Formats: sequence, structure tokens, C-alpha cells
Amino acid sequence: MTDLSLSNQAIAGKTAPPADARSRRLPTQWFGVAPFFIFAVMFLILPTLYLMLGAFQNDASEFTLANIVGIFDPPNLSIYLQCQGASWLSWTPGNCQLPTILAAYWISIKVSLASALIGAFSGLAIAIAIVRGGLPEWIRSATLTFSGVASNFAGVPLAFAFLATLGRLGLATVILNTVLGFNLYAHGFNILSFWGLTLTYVYFQIPLMVVIITPAIDGLKKEWGEAAATLGATTAQYWRMVVIPVIWPSFLGTVILLFANAFGAIATAYALTGSSLNIIPIVLYAQIRGDVLHNAHLGYAIAFGMILITGLANVFYIWFRTRSERWLK
Repeated sequence: MTDLSLSNQAIAGKTAPPADARSRRLPTQWFGVAPFFIFAVMFLILPTLYLMLGAFQNDASEFTLANIVGIFDPPNLSIYLQCQGASWLSWTPGNCQLPTILAAYWISIKVSLASALIGAFSGLAIAIAIVRGGLPEWIRSATLTFSGVASNFAGVPLAFAFLATLGRLGLATVILNTVLGFNLYAHGFNILSFWGLTLTYVYFQIPLMVVIITPAIDGLKKEWGEAAATLGATTAQYWRMVVIPVIWPSFLGTVILLFANAFGAIATAYALTGSSLNIIPIVLYAQIRGDVLHNAHLGYAIAFGMILITGLANVFYIWFRTRSERWLK
């Protein structure tokens, strides 16, 4: 009678490679992601570290906090605070102006927040309509396809498109004035203003919201609605007590992501408004490109501030996304 266990061990010993041979195998499973890590290190991590280091150095490569202090411009900031204090005490509006760099940060924050909120609510409505609205399937496919393309349509082409549509001689402006007798610019609108830039940003914010929030809407289980209906809940109660709490973290996280997306945009704003709207990416560009405002290390400090704001926004986005995934799995 043959000992099967001994024969199986002999076969396994002949076919299995030695342990040291297995340990010497090249880690081929990492080759696929190697280009990503190389690209991230070369064009994201190393430039970020270089900017952070330059923010705390002077022209002699010595450590200094003057660049960080220069962002706040203490003399002009003190004048602004005194003006605001006097305005509050007298209950009268004063002509108080923030220092240039802080004012640019504030304008960028307002534009980013406004475009993020408008884009988030509009995109959420579109996502709910194509997922839960009972529309034909081809509308969902067409909307998601267009959103994927439009969310990446920015820069000079987008600026030109809005100038050709809503500029002083744009197509929509001329049609409104000729057909309806409504002069858009006579009523205070200006494509080169705060709301003009915000409207331009909304063009790519809404599709980005649709692309990101649609999986969260898809994650709402039909069983939840059936269970709520069985327990006697109305549609409004189901949305208020079940749907909104579930998608709320995803919604907040996406709003923060849209804010970060708009905060760092420069090509669209620069091509559309030039220097007429002083947002922080344009101020940073002016400090680094080498004109009369050239101060590279102050530019590094401005970039460091932008990194802090966008980094904090991404941390909150990851946190909200992690919370939402608990329910959507």
C-alpha cells in the first residue's frame, strides 16, 4: 500500500520554489503604480516642500518669518482695524480696506464659497433628478457623460466662451437687449466682477458635483424607503429623517472639495478678468513671474497659505467622506 502523504510531500517539494528564491522575486505588482508615485513625488510633493521651505527663507537662504508677516502687512492691517473699530462704534459704514494680500485671500474665499454652494445645490438637484426622478436611462447616461467632460473644461477656453456669451457684446447680452429690451450691463451685471467670475466657476462646479454626488444617491437602498412606508412615514419624513442624514456628510464633503477646486484656479480667472479682480492666485502669479511686484519668497509664503487652506479643506473632505461610506456600503 502506497503512503499518499509521503508521495504528496515529495511532489510538493519538487514543484515548490525555495523560500529564498521567492524572497528574491522582483516586486512586479508595484510596477503598475510606479508612474503615479513618481509623478506625485516630482510634481506635487517636492514642489510643495520647496515652497514651504522658501516661505521661511530670505534671499540669503536664512531662516526668517518676515515673509509670513508680510502677508498680513501689519502697518496697513493696524489702520484697517482702527477704521473698523471706529466704524462699529459710530454705527456708520467706513471706507476701510484690508491689506492687499489679505483682501485677495478674502475675495478668493468668497468666490470659492459662493461658486461651491451654488454648484453643490444645483448639482445635487440634478443628481437626484437623474437617479430618483424616474427619467429615462439615456438621460442619466448623457448627463453623466457631459458632466465628466464639462467638469474639466476650464482655463482660457472657458473664459473665452463666457466672454463670447455674456460679455458686453456677447451673444446672450445682445439677444436680451435686442429681443427683450433688457440691458444686462445697465442693471449692474459685469462679467469682469465678483459675480461674473463666480458664474464662470459655477460652469465646472455643477458638473463636478453631479459626478461626485451621484454614487451617494445611488447608495440609498430601496429597502429604506419601503421600510419607512411600511412604518407609515410620509415622503417628506423619509427624506428628512433618512435620506438627508445619510447623504449629508457626502454633501458637506463635496462642498468643501468644490471650494478647494475653485480656490486654486487661476487660468480661468486670469484669462477672464486679468488684474481687475484681485484674487489670491493672481497675486501669487504677480509676485513670482518677475514684474515690479517680484518677491519670490513672499510668493512662496502666499502659496504656503493657499496650501494650508486647501489642505485643511481636503482633510475635512476625507473625514466627511469616511463618515458617509459607513452608510453607503
